[in-house]
Amino acid sequence: MFSNADHLDCLAPTSIVDSTHPDVVAFARSHSTGTTFLSKAVSLYYAVRDEIRYDAYDLDLTARGLSASRAIETRGGWCVSKAVLLAACCRALDIPAALGYADVKNHLSTERLRQAMGTDIFYWHGYTAIWLNDVWVKATPAFNVELCEKFRIRPLEFDGTSDSIYHSLDMDGRQHMEYLKYKGEYSDVPIEKIVEDFKELYPNFRDLKDKDFDQEVDDEVSL
Repeated sequence: MFSNADHLDCLAPTSIVDSTHPDVVAFARSHSTGTTFLSKAVSLYYAVRDEIRYDAYDLDLTARGLSASRAIETRGGWCVSKAVLLAACCRALDIPAALGYADVKNHLSTERLRQAMGTDIFYWHGYTAIWLNDVWVKATPAFNVELCEKFRIRPLEFDGTSDSIYHSLDMDGRQHMEYLKYKGEYSDVPIEKIVEDFKELYPNFRDLKDKDFDQEVDDEVSL
């Protein structure tokens, strides 16, 4: 976790957290409501959560592929790129935001995706840490509400005052997600480390690209 002195380091744009890109600025301004940083951050959270669909196969691990502007362009992204978009939108409105990561188990996924990965552990699961009222608050905008409804998982809410990570149980009382290890929070995406780990932990991860996650979800929930 960043110290209180670090929040000013989380305002600047980067090639990935491209908060000065015209599309990012326009998205942030059009989707933020209220007059306080807290109200603006909360409204941005819901915009990123629900207007940018979750796509587990959107694994373009380049600076451009992970950038906030690309998520807006494609209207989709995975947990890492959606966390980037929320951070960039916050920074566009002068709200400090960092990028956090954790290794998790029982992440929302399909059987085909888990088989391709060779594990049910998702390494470098992404969330956003936002500086609000002089504290860092975690927000996780990954799963859009429609996807949650299909998997019978409660959509994750965010009020700007409490950490918003994941319910441990789904609507049927089954274990949903378990956080195994927090990996830290960063002012920019540690892209080289993520690529290095994915190559080691997911030997076939490059084969996961360009598949139809939405169709896989529909096929699985209809069984």
